[in-house]
Amino acid sequence: MTLFLICIKIPFAIAPVAQWIRAFGCGPKGRVFESRQGRHDEERMSAPFFMQMQKPQILLTNDDGIQSPGLWAAAEALSAIGFVTVAAPREQSSGMGRSLPGTSDGIIRPETLTVHGQAWTVYAVGGSPAQAVLHAILEIMPQPPDLVVSGINYGENIGTGVTISGTVGAAMEAAALGHRAMAVSLETHRQYHQSYSRDVDFSAAAHFAAYFARILLNKKFPEEVQVLKVEIPSDAAHSTGWEMARLTRQRYYEALRPVRASWDVPVTVDYREAMQFENEPEDTDAYVLRKKRRVAVTPLSLDLTARVDMAALGRLMRK
Repeated sequence: MTLFLICIKIPFAIAPVAQWIRAFGCGPKGRVFESRQGRHDEERMSAPFFMQMQKPQILLTNDDGIQSPGLWAAAEALSAIGFVTVAAPREQSSGMGRSLPGTSDGIIRPETLTVHGQAWTVYAVGGSPAQAVLHAILEIMPQPPDLVVSGINYGENIGTGVTISGTVGAAMEAAALGHRAMAVSLETHRQYHQSYSRDVDFSAAAHFAAYFARILLNKKFPEEVQVLKVEIPSDAAHSTGWEMARLTRQRYYEALRPVRASWDVPVTVDYREAMQFENEPEDTDAYVLRKKRRVAVTPLSLDLTARVDMAALGRLMRK
């Protein structure tokens, strides 16, 4: 049975890992957690460490991959709220929605990354964003998360495209397991969508990730709100306002016909922005983000049932 030292669960207190290990006794004599199938040896838990475990446990993931600067901007901001466990796809996994591919290897590799001079231990998962969430909750974390945050994504996730988004898909998987969840995306130019570009400034997006994380942790939401989708304008500042917004019914991105000589030539379906704002309602996520230049906050539900009169629809179908 695989053993996990609790010292590899990162509190993100912006202190070197070695210092944190010394502070809380996570060395050979420290607290040892077995895998989720095993038992937890409560007798060996030190009082200071037990108090730390009472802080909110936050699972952070994304669809851009474990190396994404957007992920680390969120990790630093969320570390002020509680302990952050980072588990994300090993590879770039944009556009995977909530998929659980049978071809994923499921291998979990603890890695050490240096961010702003500090060494952080994270978990690279061989799978989709949704699978990263599953492995983190079922295998990696010693206790269920109080909140799951997905992001910060390179590029906005608007309207009908939310079912394509791996960022939103990861949050939906967490919600399906009964956890509070949030998907955070930053409006960026298309050229950055699958990049790890350092030209993108995530500071304002990280601020709002922490802002709404606190709200999710401290307030009781209606049962229908299972995921909070947050879209941040590219020019946002900490003082930028936010509005509740519903999903636009327009297709935000339009798929383009591939250009190739024959079908046996490898190709991917490209896309371009397709929004038309002339008659777009002012309360949609697209309008609030693009036209009002405010943070668009959309409550999502896993219930995809059409809001219609079922009896009337049944009568129509039987005519």
